[in-house]
Amino acid sequence: MATASETRAAPAYQGLRPYVQMARVDHWFKNAFMLAGVVLALFVEPSLARLDVLPELILAVVATCLVASSNYVLNEMLDAPYDRKHPVKKHRPAAAEKVRRRWALAEWLGLATVGLGLALAVNAMFAASALALWVMGIVYNVKPVRSKELPYLDVLSESVNNPIRLLLGWFPLIPDRVPPLSLVFSYWMVGAFFMALKRFAEYRAIGDRATAIRYRRSFKHYDEQRLLVSVFFYAIAASLFAGVFIVRYHLELILGIPIGAGFLAFYLKLGLQQDSPVQNPERLYRERGFLLYTVGCLAVFVLLMFVRIPALYEAFNVDLVKTAPLWTIER
Repeated sequence: MATASETRAAPAYQGLRPYVQMARVDHWFKNAFMLAGVVLALFVEPSLARLDVLPELILAVVATCLVASSNYVLNEMLDAPYDRKHPVKKHRPAAAEKVRRRWALAEWLGLATVGLGLALAVNAMFAASALALWVMGIVYNVKPVRSKELPYLDVLSESVNNPIRLLLGWFPLIPDRVPPLSLVFSYWMVGAFFMALKRFAEYRAIGDRATAIRYRRSFKHYDEQRLLVSVFFYAIAASLFAGVFIVRYHLELILGIPIGAGFLAFYLKLGLQQDSPVQNPERLYRERGFLLYTVGCLAVFVLLMFVRIPALYEAFNVDLVKTAPLWTIER
């Protein structure tokens, strides 16, 4: 039998839990995309591979997680009327009316304030990137823009968080310049590939076009064919931008192209399944084959980043073409 004090404490605990759920701590794994920025910074400046940079990186991760949670709270508050029309998301705290709007608003602002404050303690460029992450949450969710309701912009405006996270991994180590833009754009397009395939899986899972449109207005424009075409567009764009980076900065990564293509194909296979797991990326760890393949890919690419194979440069003849240009565009 519960004591009187336990009985009184229970409502307070139950009242707090929905707010913690809105912060979506289980989505913090997405900040692993910062790792690419860290690895790239170490590739550019190997002298930064020191233990004394760890506190700065840990602070950067904590700040990013808090800013991301602020965005999740805002998303859930404003999406509640639409989530009630979704077969699964209707159980989210805001959709199920388990939270008070004013307290959720305070949570949104509080997480942002603490996260951005910690970001300032890292450095100005990191703080600017963290602010960009937070602002994109507003652009994505808040009217009059609310880009999540606009076809194609919904995917691009959410997936832009990928390159922002790359910057959030880069700037704690190298705050005085930006990383190669070819890789930044490739990272963006990879994120768009993930997001477009998630849209495709959601559309198929709902199964009824009218219901899909009530849940997400951008589905008024989409159908399965259009979504799949966009998936292939983003995959091709990501590959082309990655090719520019490889040829310009580190040709050894060309050996990883078949493995990278296999990763995209594996993810596409998951996305084409009925009731696809890509609808909830935070649960992809349950796909053990995919998880093992992803870890293997990361290991290969990190290894190739720090390996030098001079024979490749001779074999692929990466010297610039000497043909005179028709036009030269000056600044």
